[in-house]
Amino acid sequence: MDTYEEKLKRFIESNGITAEHLSFTQSCHSVAEAAAAVGTGPENLVKNICFTDAQGAVIVAIVKGEDRASTSRVSNVLETEQVRTMLPKEILARTGYPSGGIPSFGFSATFLIDSKVMEKDEVYTGGGSATSLVRVSPQALLQANTGQVARVRK
Repeated sequence: MDTYEEKLKRFIESNGITAEHLSFTQSCHSVAEAAAAVGTGPENLVKNICFTDAQGAVIVAIVKGEDRASTSRVSNVLETEQVRTMLPKEILARTGYPSGGIPSFGFSATFLIDSKVMEKDEVYTGGGSATSLVRVSPQALLQANTGQVARVRK
């Protein structure tokens, strides 16, 4: 059976995404750990915050490492109510990736990319596990997930 990282690498390759998958021996679960692993600051990382709405849709808010996603802004952008953060067991079941390793693409969801993310030349996002990351340009990320750019940070 494929690991989460192998599944993501296959998605990147089969979809022609310009991105680099990076594996580490240390944890990349938190923004601070991920920044230390690649030797950069939190402003060069993105977090993928998983939400769901009353209909059970998977919604991913992609924000810079130092920012937080706003439930009310996500609700307003999608014109929906009752948006809530997903639990770790829901995240794995619905995205196919564990919490702490969620990539910014590679599974079925509505992706909302905060406008500040698009200002970067490249960012690091979840690589499918707590010990991997993906280096990608925001433009390639947007193309890979066919997301919507909007302000979703607090």
